Amino acid sequence: MKILVINCGSSSIKYKLYEMENEQVLAQGGIEKIGLDGAFIKYKLPNGENKIKMADLPTHSEGIRLMFDTLLSDEVGAIKSLDEISAAGHRIVTGGTYTDSQVVTPEMLENWKPFMGLAPLHSPAHLKGYEAVKKQLPDLQQVFVFDTAFHQTMPPKAYYYALPYKYYTDYHIRRYGAHGTSHRFVTQRVGEYLGVDVTTKKIITCHIGNGASISAVKNGKCVDTSMGLTPLEGLMMGTRTGDIDPSAILTIMEKEGLNTQQANDLLNKQSGMKGFTGVSSDMREVGAAIEQGNELCKVALEMYNYRIKKYIGSYTAAMGGCDIIVFTAGVGEHQWDVRQGALEGLECLGVKLDVEKNKKVNGEEAVISTPDSPVTVCVIPTDEELLIARDTLALVK
Repeated sequence: MKILVINCGSSSIKYKLYEMENEQVLAQGGIEKIGLDGAFIKYKLPNGENKIKMADLPTHSEGIRLMFDTLLSDEVGAIKSLDEISAAGHRIVTGGTYTDSQVVTPEMLENWKPFMGLAPLHSPAHLKGYEAVKKQLPDLQQVFVFDTAFHQTMPPKAYYYALPYKYYTDYHIRRYGAHGTSHRFVTQRVGEYLGVDVTTKKIITCHIGNGASISAVKNGKCVDTSMGLTPLEGLMMGTRTGDIDPSAILTIMEKEGLNTQQANDLLNKQSGMKGFTGVSSDMREVGAAIEQGNELCKVALEMYNYRIKKYIGSYTAAMGGCDIIVFTAGVGEHQWDVRQGALEGLECLGVKLDVEKNKKVNGEEAVISTPDSPVTVCVIPTDEELLIARDTLALVK
């Protein structure tokens, strides 16, 4: 059975086609700059070579059509007919209170639409992607896999804000989290990797990338997570502030005459590592600047690591202990200095880092704690697309 996984952004489409019998990736690629000048598709050939083609793509419909045409091409050789695709699974940023992935039906769509405003940059693109696929293949089953679903096991004490309750009942204002598909994948995978039953463990999963979040997973269920109503809350990120006193932004808005959209851009796109350092949101470039003596970048890295450490400590307290810490995503998988900086000083909680081994781990599965460490620390590469494909298969089989 072949499953197509699609991740639509406001001007992009990423895709992977899986043969689920052996979970092999048959084809993958990405379409960028939809609706803009210079739109193109980048895809991988069977020999591993990447190829780029320019295209005129005014809407997601043309982008989806180009994706299907590319899958059918002799050059890629993934499929000979669109009928070979059994289902499509879509990555959806917010699912509101949905606790599981869903086969898309008219009723399901209507129930989901009130939550679209919680991710205004992403949700319209997700809907466009679904509709574009339906236009091409009206009988194809499609599945929504929600980033927020894994976090819906949080208890009320963890997801409510201390606001008048009417804002929850009227506007669904509460903490939903994000990156849940990644947190769920690495929770399952670390259990397989270590040969342990995650339903008996207290696990802290650290998805550290340009966007970053940490989750507390007790007995296999999420009990807290660092992101909130939107992905803005929590850790310091590439361009997001993370946790901040709301009065700070209100003061800036008053002093500089910012409207709400400008303030939103400031918090989400102009802050974090990029905004503070003025150098980059890319941790590799920040690291290079530190090597060249940039003191502000050095302070920024300390801030970044410190906030990860605080969340690990608070979630250890919230769960009454911790058995396993997992690092994943771009920074978590590849940057030993961030892992080391985040874990230094946590010996009091049972964390003993194998410093030399940690320096050698770059994107592969590994245990980076010492053999006698009460808390096992692992690096587990995430694979959200594979989990989306698995969910889709389970629902449509």
